Amino acid sequence: MLDPQDTRHEDLRSGKGPWRPLLQRPMGRALEADTRCDVAIVGGGITGALVAEHLTAMGLDVILIDREREGFGSTAASTAMLQWEIDLGLSELAALYGFAAAAEVYRLSFQAVEGLRRLVGDLALSCGFAPRQTVYLAAGESGPRELLDEMRLRERAGLPGSFVEHAALREAFGFDRAAAIVSPGSAEADPLSLCHGLLATYVQRGARLIRDEAVGFDGAGRSAAVTLASGRVVEADRIVLATGYVMPDIVSDDLHRVASSWAIATVPQAPQALWPGPALVWEASADYCYCRTTADGCIVFGGEDEAFDDPGRREALGPEKTKALQERLHALVPHAGLDLDHAWSGAFGQTEDGLPLIGRVPGHPRLLAAYGYGGNGITFSFMASRLIGALVSGREKRWFHQFAIDRARPG
Repeated sequence: MLDPQDTRHEDLRSGKGPWRPLLQRPMGRALEADTRCDVAIVGGGITGALVAEHLTAMGLDVILIDREREGFGSTAASTAMLQWEIDLGLSELAALYGFAAAAEVYRLSFQAVEGLRRLVGDLALSCGFAPRQTVYLAAGESGPRELLDEMRLRERAGLPGSFVEHAALREAFGFDRAAAIVSPGSAEADPLSLCHGLLATYVQRGARLIRDEAVGFDGAGRSAAVTLASGRVVEADRIVLATGYVMPDIVSDDLHRVASSWAIATVPQAPQALWPGPALVWEASADYCYCRTTADGCIVFGGEDEAFDDPGRREALGPEKTKALQERLHALVPHAGLDLDHAWSGAFGQTEDGLPLIGRVPGHPRLLAAYGYGGNGITFSFMASRLIGALVSGREKRWFHQFAIDRARPG
């Protein structure tokens, strides 16, 4: 696992991603004296920004603490495909937890993307947010029969979408695959601009953004406290840990692991080289690749995941993985040009059941945390902000246990 004290932004991502700050990022400052607030958030990436915006909208006094530039860790490595479909298919999730629970999780994920769309609109955030449909392609052991069974299960759960056979798929999108599920309700966005826009809203409400390193947590007493590297202490009713893929030692979970992924972005393509939509595309296999287009006609293509988190090893594999992604892109979209503007890699957290870890830290009743998002990073980040907001205000919902940090290991 990545060491929480030694890991820095450069350990979480390598190479050059396509996202550049388009909005003025609010600047953090040092804390001049010990202080108190309702909620202290540790981590200024997209999860921390969403939680901070939501809690200040609730009228709470919030302090957000980050030791580096907010948003420039794992958030800047995201391909920002805001999908409601989860890494584990509905049929796989139902085999672990039963149909009713799995269907509820999928509906919650669908609602999270819609909630994020409303939030971006209400705050008028300039982040390139756009609704998108997804094309879930047959791949590996998931052929037409398996996709048809998955689609029928989704229909039973009240989820939108349609099963598309080979000829219709080629006609509509140009993909030479046996079948696909095409679904509305997902989206895309510029993750860095989204993060910075949320933080700007947070600061405009009078909340504090602190540049320092959290080195100690105490959440077992009548109040919680964060000790900073400067020696200052922030006392709070609740502490929220949103430190991305660097999990502090105080959080222990055997469902979670950190892996590595790679991505490329092509130069702008001729319109005829792109699939219509423009839809988000991913494959129905364990070793899936995924892609989207950008507003200026580039193709963002990612995958080739590996089950290790070593930054040096990940960076060393960069050229090999870039070539592999180009080959897979060519196989999927033969008319696309393969010249690249960007190639990068990053760490990402995942769990055995494809569900995030959101809720109370076991043994520390005043500490809350959000980790393990898999391929649904920003979607689950939005869900985390709402779940944490409910817990902070004393509201408990039945479905919270499905994301609990100490939930039972599946199977």
